[in-house]
Amino acid sequence: MLQITNLTKTYGTRVVFDQITLQMQAGERLGLVGRNGYGKSTLFKMILGEEAYDSGTLSLPKNYRLGHLAQHLKFTEQSVLDEACLGLLPEEKDHTYKVEAILFGLGFTKADMGRAPGEFSGGFQIRLNLAKVLVSSPNLLLLDEPTNYLDIISIRWLVGFLKQWKNELIIISHDRDFMDQVSTHTAMIHRLKIKKIQGDTQKVVEQIIMEEEIYEKTRANDEKKRKEIEEFVTRFRAQAHKATLVQSRIKQLEKMPEQEKLARIASLGFTFNYASTQAKNILETQNLNFSYQQDKPIIKNFSINIKHGEKIAIIGKNGKGKSTLMNLMAKLLTPISGEVKEHNSLKSGVFGQTNIARLNPGLTVEEEIGSADFNLSKTAVRNICGTMMFTSDDATKKISVLSGGEKSRVLLGKILAKEANVLFLDEPTNHLDMDSISALTESLVLFPGTVIIVTHSEMILKELPTRFIVFQNDEQVVFDGSYDEFIEKVGWEEEKNQGIEVKKSGLSRKEMQHERANIIKERAKILNPLKSQVEKIELEITNLETSITINNEAILKASAEGHTHKIAEFSINIKNAEKKIEDLFFELEEKSLRLSEETTRFEEMLNQLA
Repeated sequence: MLQITNLTKTYGTRVVFDQITLQMQAGERLGLVGRNGYGKSTLFKMILGEEAYDSGTLSLPKNYRLGHLAQHLKFTEQSVLDEACLGLLPEEKDHTYKVEAILFGLGFTKADMGRAPGEFSGGFQIRLNLAKVLVSSPNLLLLDEPTNYLDIISIRWLVGFLKQWKNELIIISHDRDFMDQVSTHTAMIHRLKIKKIQGDTQKVVEQIIMEEEIYEKTRANDEKKRKEIEEFVTRFRAQAHKATLVQSRIKQLEKMPEQEKLARIASLGFTFNYASTQAKNILETQNLNFSYQQDKPIIKNFSINIKHGEKIAIIGKNGKGKSTLMNLMAKLLTPISGEVKEHNSLKSGVFGQTNIARLNPGLTVEEEIGSADFNLSKTAVRNICGTMMFTSDDATKKISVLSGGEKSRVLLGKILAKEANVLFLDEPTNHLDMDSISALTESLVLFPGTVIIVTHSEMILKELPTRFIVFQNDEQVVFDGSYDEFIEKVGWEEEKNQGIEVKKSGLSRKEMQHERANIIKERAKILNPLKSQVEKIELEITNLETSITINNEAILKASAEGHTHKIAEFSINIKNAEKKIEDLFFELEEKSLRLSEETTRFEEMLNQLA
C-alpha cells in the first residue's frame, strides 16, 4: 500500500509540503481535500513518479499497479469499444461485456460502440479515457476531478461503481457530496501538512477546527504565562535576595517553546448586490423554440412563469440544451419563435463559460471588475477584488495571464459589483474548491432575488432550488418540489434505460453464451486454486492442533513418570505449533476474504448476462 513518510516538497521559496506523512491500508477509498493551490494534484504527480520531492520517502509495493485519468487525447483504435478494451488486463481481453457496461454508465450508447473516438467531443473523449482506466482494475486508482466532464446521470452511476471498488482509491473532487458518498477516509491538506481520518469531509474539517482551537487556547495561555514570568524577571533582576528565584524563572522561560499564532487563511466571500424590485412575476417564457440546425430542435414550445425570489435549477444530460435555454432566458440568444418577457425592473447578473471568454485580456483584474459598474469607487472595486482573493498585487495582474479558475473568480467579482435581482449561473462551481462552493451556495440561498442555475452538483441541487426545469426524453418539463422528491417521484429515465442496456450489453444470444462460458472458465481458474489453498491451510491448522494435544498429553505423562528433562522439549513443540497456527489464521483470513470477494464478483458478472 501507499506509504509516505516525512515528505517535503518546495517550488523555489514556496513550500508545498512540510514533512507530511500518509499511509493507506488495503481497500481504502480516500478523499483528498484542500484549497486550490495547496498541492493535491502535485501529490498525485509525485505518486505517479512525474514529479520529484525534496526529502522524505514515498513507497509502493512491488508490482503494484497505478491507474489515473489521462488528460491527453490520443487514440489508436478505430472504434470506441476497441479503444476502451485496451484497458483490459491480458487475462480479460475477451471480456467486452465489462467494457460496454462501463461505457454505458459513462453515457455512451450502443450505437456509439462502433464510432471512431475522434468523432466525439473533448468531454466524451475524456470519458473514454476514464473507461479505460476503470476497466484496468489498478491496485491504486487516482482520480483528479473525475466529474468535471460528466453530467448528473453519469456522476450518479460513477458513485455506485466506485462504492464497489475493491482496491485502493484516491479522489480529488470539488464535489463534496460525490466525494463523501464514495470515500471511506478523508485526508485534508492544511498548513503544509496532511491529516487523515476515517469519515467524511465534514468530520476532518471539524477535527482540524477543534485542534486549532486547542492550539490557540494553549498558545494564548502560554503567552500570558511567559509575560508574567518576564515581568517577574524584569522586576526582581536587580534584587540580590531574589537572585535564585529570578534564575529559576529564566530557566523556565528557556524551556517554554514559543508558538506562533496561526495565520489567517483567506476565503472567498460572496455578498451579491441585490437590486430591489416590487415585481411578483419577474420573468416569463412563452412557447420558446430554438435550434442550431433546422431539423434538430433543441428547445420545443417551452413556457414557464418565474416568480420573484424563486430558486430554479436546470438539470439534465450534457448536450441537451440546458445552457442554450439559460442564454435564451437571459436574452443572450434570440429564439426562433416564442417570447421572453421581463419585468421592467429586472436586472441580471450572468455567469457562464462563454462569458469568461469575453473578459478583456488587456485589462487588469480591478479594471475588469470595475467595468461592471463605473459608478463604483476604486475602494469598492478593491474590496471586491479582495473578496475574490485578489490581493493588492494580484488585482493589478492582466486578465491574459490568469488561470481558468482565476478568470472564473473575476467573472464572479463582476457579478458582485453589479446590482441584480436575477442571477443566471451556468456551472459557476467548476473552478472553485469545496469551501468556496459552500460559501457560494449559502449566499445564493440567502439572496433575496431569483436564481436560475445550471449545475450537476447534487449537493447544490439538494440545498438550493425548489423548482426544476428537467431536460429528459427530448423535452423540457417543469417539476415543482425538492430534488429528493424529483428522484423519488420521477427519476432519471436514462438510469432506467441504462440498466436494461448494461444488462443485455447489446450481445446476441450466441455471444452471451460465449461470454458466459468464458466467465465460468475464468471463475474456475481463479476460485479453484483459492479453495485448494483454504482447504490446505485448514488441514494444516487441524494437524497442528492435534500435535498440541499430543504434546500436552506427553507433558502429563513425563511429569507423572519423573522425566522432567522431556517437559521442556514438549513445551517448545507446543509453543512453535501455537505460533504457526496464529500465522496460519492470518493467512486463512486473507485467502477466505479474497475467495468471498472473487465469488461475489463472478456472480455479479454472470447475473449481468442472465
